[in-house]
Amino acid sequence: MRVDLNADMGEGFGPWRMGDDAALLGVVTSANIACGMHAGDANVMAGVMRAAAAQDVGIGAHPGFADLQGFGRRRLKLSAEELANLVAYQLGAAQGMARLAGTRVRHLKLHGALSNMAAEDAAIARACYGAAVALDPGIILVAQAATAMEAVAREIGATWVGEIFADRAYNDDGTLLDRSRPGAVLHDPAEVGRRMEEMIRARAIITASGRQLPARIDTICVHGDSPAAVTMAATLRAHLETAGITVTRF
Repeated sequence: MRVDLNADMGEGFGPWRMGDDAALLGVVTSANIACGMHAGDANVMAGVMRAAAAQDVGIGAHPGFADLQGFGRRRLKLSAEELANLVAYQLGAAQGMARLAGTRVRHLKLHGALSNMAAEDAAIARACYGAAVALDPGIILVAQAATAMEAVAREIGATWVGEIFADRAYNDDGTLLDRSRPGAVLHDPAEVGRRMEEMIRARAIITASGRQLPARIDTICVHGDSPAAVTMAATLRAHLETAGITVTRF
């Protein structure tokens, strides 16, 4: 058994920093780098991309809504054309910064509210993923497993990987439990390790109610914006490797 471990990075802005990207790069195998809309800027992107390339960590674009103040977690209503342009603009920026850093963008993962909406609504996923594939036909789409995102990735014939979240609870339809709900965000690294191993072995998402949803699990996300992110990621990786599950780039 094998699985990729990814984290969202480059989410600072100017002198303001969020998360310990340098430490996380020593643990994860893929990095989703903010593209300047929900967080990040050109200098932050360049620095994280150079560091990721130096450690052979896979680089991904992490586009979100243009919502710095809300950190991309507020739902915005945009047309299909606006969504496509939003994703293409950010992917293009990431590709340019990666080339400047002597590396390349391998994958794309939607951020925050944009991701949650695409997991629920195939039309939103289609607009976002269609734009990404039009810009780069070989890009790997990171799709929330067992959701509309996966269905659309399959529909358009894209290269994709199925993702689950280490530190989030699930609804019975495979979407994430809203952060405002009790138990939506998990904080105990030991519990997270056991939970991820159980899902990988079951080849299924285990929801908050205990239901199992069959799912392709290629990568696990650990959110990089919490103070305990590095401990969470390192503990999870150690647990998986001790359990005989290889942690490697997808």
